[in-house]
Amino acid sequence: MPNPFNQQVIDEFRANHGRVGGYFEGARLILLTTTGVRTGTPHTTPVGFLHDGDGRILVIGSAGGSPRHPDWYRNLVAHPRVTVESGAFTYEAEAVVLTGEERDRAFARAVESDPGWAEYQAKTERVIPVVSLREIPKGGPPNINAGSLGEHVRVVHDAFRRELALIKEELTSGNRPGARLGAQLRINCLALCQGLHNHHTGEDIALFPFVGDRHPELAPALDRLRHEHERIAELLEDLRRVVADEEGDGGRDQDRDAEPGHVLREMERLTAELEAHLTYEEEQLLPVLDAATV
Repeated sequence: MPNPFNQQVIDEFRANHGRVGGYFEGARLILLTTTGVRTGTPHTTPVGFLHDGDGRILVIGSAGGSPRHPDWYRNLVAHPRVTVESGAFTYEAEAVVLTGEERDRAFARAVESDPGWAEYQAKTERVIPVVSLREIPKGGPPNINAGSLGEHVRVVHDAFRRELALIKEELTSGNRPGARLGAQLRINCLALCQGLHNHHTGEDIALFPFVGDRHPELAPALDRLRHEHERIAELLEDLRRVVADEEGDGGRDQDRDAEPGHVLREMERLTAELEAHLTYEEEQLLPVLDAATV
């Protein structure tokens, strides 16, 4: 059983689709379920994570700078197949411990975004491990933590809203004259772009045809939503352009574009249109989706 503090966080996380207060408020958090080395039973732990691009996330076995690796780390070394709860989604993942330069680069990104990781490393002689978690593909729709189609949409929309708010806060804190966009913040922005692209593609392919077949009166609303997807795709491409590494230009465009203030302006443009889009979609589709059966 988790200790009382962890169990309280787990309960709050699950009850609020990933939103928690207190010590973890505003943190990127997952619930990581591993298989016990000795017992073979599942153990769930709240763990902070970093986006790593290409569908991966990273977790860091800091244990607050303890001389011992955390239990969840020892478990996944013995049993690399784990379960991840993101608040919106639950999925199986393969855990891979990073080594050498790959580990060092990932840890340096973590320190750049939060110096607390360096403080933990300074407190212990062990090398704090960094672990990659990659979702194991499966057939069918994603496992969304919701009880109806309407709640599915709300949960996913709210997850994007939280991530947008986190990135805007990070951009604001780094918006100083001459500041450059940090490597981890760059990855956070690109992960958001990819997530929104995947979500809108799924809606265009599956959700909107499902609704349109059953509710032809919603055809005008669905057409508007599809057009808004195209507009948001343009904004996502603008955001990718200003955060992605520029090659073959001697660094000139990267120096100009990779400023937190510039990226923040693009993020604010995206946020304004995306929030209007999400609100309209919820107004038009949630009543019929809450009543739908599949």
